[in-house]
Amino acid sequence: MISYVLKTLWRHRTRTLLTVTGAAVAMFVFCFVGSVQEGLNRLTTGSDADRTLIVFQENRFCPTTSRLPEDYSRKIKEIPGVRDVMPIQVWTNNCRASLDIIVFNGADPNQIQKTRPIKLLAGNWQQFQSQRDAAIVGRNVASRRGLKVGDQFSIGELSVRIAGVFESTVPSEENLIYTSLGFLQYTRGADTAGLVTQHEVMLTEDADPDRVAAAIDAALRSGSVATKTRRKGAFQASTLSDLVDLIGFAHWLGYACVGLVLSLVATTTVMSVQDRIKEYAVLQTIGVRPLTTLRLVLTESTLLCLIGGLSGTLLAMIALSLGGFAIGAEGATIAFRPTLSLAISGSLISIFVGLIAGIAPAMQAATVPIVNALRQP
Repeated sequence: MISYVLKTLWRHRTRTLLTVTGAAVAMFVFCFVGSVQEGLNRLTTGSDADRTLIVFQENRFCPTTSRLPEDYSRKIKEIPGVRDVMPIQVWTNNCRASLDIIVFNGADPNQIQKTRPIKLLAGNWQQFQSQRDAAIVGRNVASRRGLKVGDQFSIGELSVRIAGVFESTVPSEENLIYTSLGFLQYTRGADTAGLVTQHEVMLTEDADPDRVAAAIDAALRSGSVATKTRRKGAFQASTLSDLVDLIGFAHWLGYACVGLVLSLVATTTVMSVQDRIKEYAVLQTIGVRPLTTLRLVLTESTLLCLIGGLSGTLLAMIALSLGGFAIGAEGATIAFRPTLSLAISGSLISIFVGLIAGIAPAMQAATVPIVNALRQP
């Protein structure tokens, strides 16, 4: 009976097309919202977020306001449980939420290569290590700004020579630009010689992160600048606190899109059943059982929702893959990435919503009184 269902949908092709388009748009939005939520979860959870500490100036938020002595790293290394310390100078063109935020991280090139899960797609490490104004850029930044190896990139007081373009297994890394620590410290107008924005602390396997964090703050309390040490995930969640609330609200927008698909497909299916109520009565007179009629209507609603949902999900995956979208604030970025779990969720939700939307009209078609239906004009 699949051919019968397809002919039924084609008979009212304008209504079918509008329903499929509406479902596609709603699932497109749902997948985009889901991608933002997944990006935030990747940034604030995981082994790196839990086993790495960030030492930041106390009561400071934007990276431009945090100034810690670089030699704090020597004191931090002496604390039990600390495996390594990487001083980092952060520069950003915008501390507020932005879809085109540029974030520079200045650190020792050898430590960057050792601690960051990045792989050069073009260029070489030797040039990055040997040239003071050299930089390697994440592929998302390179794509948005049209950068390639050998280009000169300038923003504000900073001007760097692109020595490489990299990809990373951590999506947020691809929205960063790495330079040497000395370059950012001695940039004209920065006035940060001997200072860094933060210290990133790598722990030993048996270290308790919270205990080490408290020990670091206690050891540096007598220094010139008070510090606040937190796990990397907690630090980034705090940095993006305003966006976290916004993303939490957007999560409900995703559920609203699912409800929209449910309402849209259910309305279309009800209209279709009412238009063909006499047809269902005729089917019963020639021996089609009510259960078969029920399955016909459920198949119709599920096909409508599945075609629209899969189209919207596919378009969202393509847009997320090619767009390199990200949103950031205060030097932290959330990358939007297509994932297999997101594609599967979109497909399963489309099937589920299609079945739910078709239950009421399917019951109506299966239980139609034959005599009354045949008497309708």
